[in-house]
Amino acid sequence: MDKRISFSSDYTKGARPRILERMTETNFEQIDGYGTDEYCKSAADKIKKACGTPDADVFFLVGGTQTNQTIIDMLIQPYEGIVAASTGHIAAHEAGAIEHAGHKVITLPCHGEEKDTEKYGSDIGKIAAADLKKLLEDFYGDANHEHMVFPGAVYISHPTEYGTLYTKKELENISQICKEYKIPLFLDGARLGYGLMSKRTDVSLKDIASLVDVFYIGGTKVGALFGEAVVFTKGVTTKHPIPVIKQHGALLAKGWLLGLQFDTLFTDDLYFELGRNAIETAELLKDGLKKKGYEIFLDSPTNQQFVIVSNEKLKELDKNVRYGFWEKYDDNHTVIRFATDWATQKADVERLLELL
Repeated sequence: MDKRISFSSDYTKGARPRILERMTETNFEQIDGYGTDEYCKSAADKIKKACGTPDADVFFLVGGTQTNQTIIDMLIQPYEGIVAASTGHIAAHEAGAIEHAGHKVITLPCHGEEKDTEKYGSDIGKIAAADLKKLLEDFYGDANHEHMVFPGAVYISHPTEYGTLYTKKELENISQICKEYKIPLFLDGARLGYGLMSKRTDVSLKDIASLVDVFYIGGTKVGALFGEAVVFTKGVTTKHPIPVIKQHGALLAKGWLLGLQFDTLFTDDLYFELGRNAIETAELLKDGLKKKGYEIFLDSPTNQQFVIVSNEKLKELDKNVRYGFWEKYDDNHTVIRFATDWATQKADVERLLELL
């Protein structure tokens, strides 16, 4: 067993104990499968209430990659692609899952490419409304566009891969452009709980539900054993969604295990409480890193903290700490990521800082 302290990711722990307790309590119940049970219905009702979207359709899928692939396949035609930031998860860290399903990822440059954190700061990893509009104008302004991959939908994530957040105004601008061009806006919420609880956000769950066509509430990284809750805010756009979900390997036969988890997460604001814990411990970690003289790569307002470390220091760090490799900074330095989560304790952060 690896004895190193781990801040490598936010899905390295199991689940909130109350979720495990409810699984044990219901273990011998005989429950209908594929999400047709009362636990899934109860969870969906609670989520729709929290989002302020009584007419939404809610589905529970098994994991993030399957969710991204399934939603995109539902939203766009075979001749269409999905627009995303060049650093977006589906473009960079999804092993070609979207392309494997037959859809091109049409990348927009974003400020993460310049690596100028002093200049761009909290904009790293995001797409700009002006860039999106130019892409669409250029596409339809090309006389040969009928022979090209159409931009069929827009993908963003909140938080981004760099832990940065869209402002409400930025979401409004992107949403407006999508409406003008009649293309859906899809928000990846794998870490949504951490974005919503950031001390520097002006975006609420109801704001997101009002501005995007579909998004998902991540459970895998925010207190559940596994699973994501997909919310089609204006109703699902696919005539027969269940077969599509099943074709993508995202439909769980024991679907009540997903419903039970989200029913628990959306009881007594537990989901938001878990998100808040990750933010508070991340801020504690960031303050400690600064006091120890470590150079912060960018000022992330969420649970992912990016630090520039010398390659020599990494050799020493490897002995005691599990962290996430992010990217090479230069020949002698590397950007690494420390991620807090729903269960990180103050004592965990203090131990990490002692080891550093």
